[in-house]
Amino acid sequence: MTRQSIGEALAARLYAAETAIDRAMAETAALTAALPGARADAYLSAVTGQRAFSGAAATIGALAEARGHLVQTHNTLTALARKLGLDALASGPIDKPGDTPPVGGGLCPEGDTVHGMVNKSLPTASELC
Repeated sequence: MTRQSIGEALAARLYAAETAIDRAMAETAALTAALPGARADAYLSAVTGQRAFSGAAATIGALAEARGHLVQTHNTLTALARKLGLDALASGPIDKPGDTPPVGGGLCPEGDTVHGMVNKSLPTASELC
């Protein structure tokens, strides 16, 4: 295996890990949001569901902290890849801060670039080109 292929494999695993944490956060947030309505629909006292609310909220906090650690890992691996001359590594469909031009393409049918829009609010499809 070459350093390039090892880096590409790690980039794919990193993207998968980032996606998994984001999905876990979204699912846990959905569960947390559903708890008050479920408690009310079941005619249960607010006291009855407090442990479940606290547990779900703590899980979101733990996932947010884990995500932060994974972002630090991402940044560390990016720096290492640059140090090793593996700047071309990228995984996933999302442009990263500092990607110039954007890794995800960035060309409109008319040939105008949209790289100036990286790291800004997403435009509607009609504003893109």
